[in-house]
Amino acid sequence: MINDDPIRTWQSNLNNQHPKLIIEHALKQFTRIGISFSGAEDVVLIHMACQLDLPKSTPIQVFSLDTGRLHPETYQFINHIRERYPIELKILFPATEAVQTFVEEKGLFSFYQDGHQQCCNIRKVEPLKRHLSQLDAWITGQRRDQSPDTRTEVPVVQRDAAFSSTEKTLTKFNPLANWSSKQVWEYIRAFEIPYNPLHSRGFVSIGCEPCTRPILPTQHEREGRWWWEQSTQKECGLHSANLIKS
Repeated sequence: MINDDPIRTWQSNLNNQHPKLIIEHALKQFTRIGISFSGAEDVVLIHMACQLDLPKSTPIQVFSLDTGRLHPETYQFINHIRERYPIELKILFPATEAVQTFVEEKGLFSFYQDGHQQCCNIRKVEPLKRHLSQLDAWITGQRRDQSPDTRTEVPVVQRDAAFSSTEKTLTKFNPLANWSSKQVWEYIRAFEIPYNPLHSRGFVSIGCEPCTRPILPTQHEREGRWWWEQSTQKECGLHSANLIKS
């Protein structure tokens, strides 16, 4: 029987804490833990983690998904972060046979007709699931203001309903849950943190190249992702628990 009491205690104690303190708690609480990295928020997490007074024998584990369909700028950005910070960066890849079968059966752009879930499941969810099976906790850059339809109730720490099992609880930390996009970018500028150059060209939420586009000043950031689908379905599967309504 899974005991969620520690998580409830952490929720209460960490809810109003600074993200850096939440990251410190997470990294000191768990040995098998990783920071998920893809966008600007995640580099803020990496930067904060690297400022902590942690044992040198405990490297900061970071992982990033390479779907095979990212922008060239994103690949350059990932490499820049690898060179900039003292981290161990692991790149996760989808299963070659699964991608080949999918593309042979449905082509390269089937998601425009039948939705992004199958493609995301092969290219993102399955490789993430394999990696998370080796961890006890992970840290993400989710914010409540990222999506008014799926992320408004994201807590700073939770039992990951999508990737936990009856045998094992996976704890998920969202240190930036209470932060706004404005706070994230103020922090990036204050500490001269690198960011994806696509942000300077109108891209706000950046994913795979075919599924990401710039937004207009009046649009919400998630409107640049999977724009042909309903807003309530704009999760790729990495945070699919956000779609579960109680």
